[in-house]
Amino acid sequence: MYERLLDRETVPSFEELLTYSGETSKIWLKLEDFLYRTYNLVKTIRFPYGKDYGWSLKYSHGDKHICDVFAENNAFTVFFRIDELAVDRFYEILSRYAHEIWKNGIPSGKGKWLNFRVLLREHLEEVKLFLTAKVKPKKAEE
Repeated sequence: MYERLLDRETVPSFEELLTYSGETSKIWLKLEDFLYRTYNLVKTIRFPYGKDYGWSLKYSHGDKHICDVFAENNAFTVFFRIDELAVDRFYEILSRYAHEIWKNGIPSGKGKWLNFRVLLREHLEEVKLFLTAKVKPKKAEE
């Protein structure tokens, strides 16, 4: 249903990743705009984490990994690690959907790796909460 681009030999362009994500590409572009406004953004197309993950766009703030966004058929998934203490600050206001994603996260030290599939605009707002708690935003330019 949400198949990923798994052909390691064919490197997709950003436009191809967006096209593959279908209608959610508009939400992905809103995420990218938010990331550009919030961080000193560095982007890299890559095939990380093994053959089952597929192609992603890695977003970093300098040398600090923010997240990977994996293109899926008519969706995309934001994959990132976050500490439990950071999530505790806003956990109560998250949707049931985000609570399930947290519950099913992959334990890692004092946090978890989350696969946050974005299907709706509301999901994007929650992803923003997670990412700004994970990586402190750059200071506003004066």
